[in-house]
Amino acid sequence: MRTPVTIVGAGLGGLTLARVLHVHGVPVTVHEAESSPAARAQGGLLDIHDHNGQLALEAAGLTDEFRALILEGHQAMRILDRDGGVLLDEPDDGTGGRPEVRRGELRRILLESLPAGTVRWGSKASGVRSLGGGRHEVAFADGGTVVTELLVGADGAWSRVRPLLSGAVPAYTGTSFVETYLYDADERHPAAAKAVGAGAMLALAPGKGIQAHREDGGTLHTYAALSRPLDWFAAAGFPDAAAAVARIAGEFAGWAPELTELITGGDTPPVLRPLYTLPPAHRWDRVPGVTLLGDAAHLMIPSGEGANLAMYDGAELAKALVAHPDDTEAALAAYERDLFPRSAGEAAEAVRLHERMFGPRAPRSLFEMFTGEERAGSA
Repeated sequence: MRTPVTIVGAGLGGLTLARVLHVHGVPVTVHEAESSPAARAQGGLLDIHDHNGQLALEAAGLTDEFRALILEGHQAMRILDRDGGVLLDEPDDGTGGRPEVRRGELRRILLESLPAGTVRWGSKASGVRSLGGGRHEVAFADGGTVVTELLVGADGAWSRVRPLLSGAVPAYTGTSFVETYLYDADERHPAAAKAVGAGAMLALAPGKGIQAHREDGGTLHTYAALSRPLDWFAAAGFPDAAAAVARIAGEFAGWAPELTELITGGDTPPVLRPLYTLPPAHRWDRVPGVTLLGDAAHLMIPSGEGANLAMYDGAELAKALVAHPDDTEAALAAYERDLFPRSAGEAAEAVRLHERMFGPRAPRSLFEMFTGEERAGSA
């Protein structure tokens, strides 16, 4: 394939696409709004699944590098009730089916696998327009432009490329996460550290929950979830850290102190993360010369699949382009034909998971899913 590929967005999906194309000798350029790889923190841990994310890394030729990043023992998971009672305690089974790695480290190995200059940092797309005949012009915030015959929007929830294909815009789900970190938790917050355990912990109730994950170095990464309107959070005191913490913690009054300490003991200011989604069956008609991947294509409720799907999208798109070197339209059509049902199925499952986590039977409904009682009860 000789048509250069222009990718907007250097997240995990865009970089996986770029890497697999590079492996096959396809010229590619990635435009990224951030000024450098170190411009901001890249989030916490990701569980990379053997049926999608790991397959994408295999296609990228980075399996060994990925395995070197795995944090052993972090597949463990606990489900607690609001009193701190343990409903489910699953140790890391050692299978490697969903091992945990740091998002930033995963991004690093993808970046290091690309030739210098592949990623154009500080290249923020401000708009895109069609020139006809499958050609598109991308305009950047610095006044520059680029014209491309093959454009891929890997630019996340608020994609600048998506309007070329779809009028869909993300909608608020009614739930937001509030993110905090506790450092040196085993020494400074031993009760909270014990409650979290070796991996992930979910303490849930209808409409709310406290979710935490043990990262390396004794760090506990917490998301407090609340089903509230956006204006409720606007009145909660953000960005005043003390006021916001007090308001959020107040919603968990009466919960076990080792759980609420994950909110009140935070060593970082609380960060509000409203959850937005695209329609679960989001799709578009084929438009020559352009497509989407990852959150730009199928933004959904967090379910542990987002990064995995973005990387899998990137690898599958690259493989389709390589398989149709003289017909990019056939490649894009083949990619989208598989993309739409795959992402719709995952989005629907994410909605079901969200209901199990925060619906009227939480946390029992999530416990039943993991133990198989849900299937037994419906048989």
